[in-house]
Amino acid sequence: MDDLYWSSFTRRIAVRAPIATIYKAWTCKQEIERWFLSSADFADDKGRALATDESVGAGGTYGWRWFNFDDQEHGRILKANGTDHLQFTFAGECPVDVQLSQIGKDVVVELTQSKIPTDDASKKGIRLGCDQGWSFFLVNLKSVYEGGLDLRDKEGVVKAAVNS
Repeated sequence: MDDLYWSSFTRRIAVRAPIATIYKAWTCKQEIERWFLSSADFADDKGRALATDESVGAGGTYGWRWFNFDDQEHGRILKANGTDHLQFTFAGECPVDVQLSQIGKDVVVELTQSKIPTDDASKKGIRLGCDQGWSFFLVNLKSVYEGGLDLRDKEGVVKAAVNS
């Protein structure tokens, strides 16, 4: 494991959907709750709560909760161009970049989490833990938007499941 790059990782997946749909899947409450979260709250740069179908922009904030997971994640939206790029803080101050590229009928979603601290707890909890989590949720994004099947275990049937 000495050759594993601990301070960042990138995951990619192709999703057959319009790019505008996938951008909203990351930036508005009603869409991000379809594939990723049990509950999401977004606010604009002035602290005003956004409507469920309103996309968050740069300077905004979020509060996220997952099924079967007690912790909440709070962070800031660092960049949001309204079409194909979003950057937000996650797991503390680690930036996550989501870049969307239309290739034929597919949107390639490229997620990079960077500036991960390299102490042992961060290597395990952020580098390995977030990598596993993002990998599952990118597959769920594809599943939900291509076929409608949500792969999350919302009832907590399996303890220590991939999405918990």
